[in-house]
Amino acid sequence: MRQDYRHEVKHPISYSDMLDIRRRLSAIARRDDHATEGRYYIRSLYFDTPDDTALREKLMGVARREKFRIRCYDRDPGFIRLEKKTKIGSVGTKDQARLSAEQVQRILAGESEFLLEEDPLLKEFYTVIRNQRMRPAVIVDYTREPFIYDPGNVRVTLDYDIRTGLKVQDMLDFSLPTVPVKDAPIILEVKWDAFLPEVIRQAVQLPVREQAYSKYAACRMYD
Repeated sequence: MRQDYRHEVKHPISYSDMLDIRRRLSAIARRDDHATEGRYYIRSLYFDTPDDTALREKLMGVARREKFRIRCYDRDPGFIRLEKKTKIGSVGTKDQARLSAEQVQRILAGESEFLLEEDPLLKEFYTVIRNQRMRPAVIVDYTREPFIYDPGNVRVTLDYDIRTGLKVQDMLDFSLPTVPVKDAPIILEVKWDAFLPEVIRQAVQLPVREQAYSKYAACRMYD
């Protein structure tokens, strides 16, 4: 399933900023129905080439870039997705397909031929695994607080407690020890379609320029 291209901005913020933004958003936006007590836990396993193409492109600020990850929510192995994130300048889109826990384990074990029997995104993933030698690179864990504002199809998220796991083959082992990412800020991310309502802009106090912070790049420092 592919989502349409949406505007995306991301900013590192402080803890006090988060408290203020959370308070403002709570008055005007609704919580995501999938969140428990307003938040959920995310684990992502990112993939990269042997020469770290995705990491280098992110650090160099390449205008068009792609990355693949396997993601699960709230430590639930019953709901896992492969996601391909495409970013072109300040807009992005995401393709996604369901995976079972067994399929994830097969991918981590180096099996990929079965992906050819699945949907187009999984077939594409097989192609990049074979042609670009894509392999698991790093686990990224964090907690997310999502807010939704229907006019403009706006989604605002607050991500914090960013941690990384060193044993990428153990993605579905939720007892896996993880370590906090040093000096990791809280990440404010705002996504919208054609327009960003002024009430949201004021609530999150978006600065003029986006500040870059990549959870993936920050976690790769522990390789």
